[in-house]
Formats: sequence, C-alpha cells, structure tokens
Amino acid sequence: MAISRPTVAQLRAFLALAEHLHFRDAAAALRMSQPALSGSVAALEETLNTRLVERTTRKVLLTPAGEQVARRAELVLAELDRMVEEVRAVRGPLVGPLRVGVIPTVAPYLLPVVLPRLAEEYPELALSVHEEQTDQIVTELLAGRLDVVLLALPSPVTGVTELPLYDEDFVLVTPSSYDLDAPAEGVSRQALSDLEVILLNEGHCLRDQTLDVCREVGARAAAATYATSLATLVQLVSGGLGVTLVPETALPVETRRAPNLALHRFASPAPFRRIGLGFRATSPRSEEFEVLATSIRTAIATLTDGTPAPGIRPV
Repeated sequence: MAISRPTVAQLRAFLALAEHLHFRDAAAALRMSQPALSGSVAALEETLNTRLVERTTRKVLLTPAGEQVARRAELVLAELDRMVEEVRAVRGPLVGPLRVGVIPTVAPYLLPVVLPRLAEEYPELALSVHEEQTDQIVTELLAGRLDVVLLALPSPVTGVTELPLYDEDFVLVTPSSYDLDAPAEGVSRQALSDLEVILLNEGHCLRDQTLDVCREVGARAAAATYATSLATLVQLVSGGLGVTLVPETALPVETRRAPNLALHRFASPAPFRRIGLGFRATSPRSEEFEVLATSIRTAIATLTDGTPAPGIRPV
C-alpha cells in the first residue's frame, strides 16, 4: 500500500504558521490567501491523520505533534532548498530564479541603475524583488524564502555572509531659509547639535544610523515628528519642520520632488553607511553572489551621466 506523504507546499504553509502562530500573518509572509493557507494546513493534518494546531480566539498553538512536524519540516525544506541551489550553481552564474530582498532606503535609488544592467548581462536571470525593512528581509533570508538581500552592513544577525558593495556619505538637508554656517570644506558634524533632526520610523536602519551620528555630537531628534519614507522625510524638511540626513544615492530623486531645500556636505571624514549583499553562510551559491556583487559595483560606479557620483565609493 502506497504511503501518503505531505507535499512541499503543505510543509511550507505549516512551517510559516508555526513561525507566526497566526493564519493572517503566515499567509502574508507566503504571499498567499488565508483560505489557501488554511486549506494546506488542513490537508497536511489529513495526510498525517493527526491534529497539528490548536486554534484559539486570538492565535494558533502547536500540538505536541505539530511541534515535532515543524522541526522536521524545517530540516526537510532546508535540504530541498540546498539541493535546488546546488543544481543552479552547476548551471552557471545568475541563471534562473533569484529572490532578492532590498531595504526601502536602497531600493528606489539603486534598482533603477542595477536592474537594466543585470537584464543585459544575464538575460536568463529571473529576478523577483521584495522590499522590506532589514529585520524582515533577514528573517526571510534565513528562512529560505529569499536568496540574497541588499542591506546596510553589518547584518543584525549571525549566519549571514556579507559582501560590501559601496560606501555612501550622508548629506545634511535643511530648509533653504536656515542660516547655517557652511564653509567650503563642508559643515562640521557638531552643527547638528544646534538643529532639530527628523527621523524615519522605528524599524528603519537609516533611523538608527542617523541617531548614532546625533548621539556622537549631542544633537537632539524631533520628539513628535517621524516619517515612514525618505520621500516624506524630505518633504517635512521642505515644510520647515527640521533637518535630516539623506544618503547620497537618494539625493537626486528626493530633492527633485521638494522645493526650498539646501544641501550641505559634511567635512571629511563625513558620516556614511556601507551597503552590501547578504546571503546565508550555508548557501552553495557564494561564487554566484560574488558575480552579482561585481556587477552591482560596476553599475553604481557611474550613477550620474557616466561620471562617478560624489560621496559614493564602490568597495
């Protein structure tokens, strides 16, 4: 008699539920509908002829059998993903599907430069892009739902191999009405101590980087004004609510949209952030990701009209 076995889709659905302990959140993580997720979990329970989850009014609890299946499913899916990655590596660099996670303060400014180059150089590459904050894309990476991520280094967790791509300076953006002493060699970081700095919401790594610069000179951050995106942040500065720090790659896009701004570069050494690729340390595709990193570095070396952009340094 043939043994009925779970499908990969059922295991992935159940593992997402075991991680989030909430049907809606698990469905969102897998980008599927909640009824489809519930159906997959129910089908897995039927296949194994046992209850895996206990549904309460607020959340989901795993039964003892569910906890055991979750542990096994994680191992099975990890090995399956590794097999697929090894086969792709044999086929050659950057061929077939590649799932990329990108943080929001990088995606709108780097992807328009990088994606056309990758399409030209690697026409058999099938990219899918997921934009989310650092903690989320790293979680997705380690869970095997993403292959590689673009983020500010260092990674917040262990188990991620990092390939630095470029350093970019922060630029002080103020309302044009501000009377700010700006010598030719650039403004001092200490100038921030007399200004009210507007930040991104919690969860954005750029917020933490800005706070680090502020703490260094004893500057204060605006207590009641935050933004969910760099676009809104710059508009708030344009409206006179304070000042902010903007990474060099974002300047051409965001300052074009907002009037009444003044840009002030810092005296050397300017505050900066390092952007890089991250992938699982266990991935067999490290050589492929080295190729990807080289292509990205070449693309960002000439971001503006074929000449190197100020404040951006490939590494």
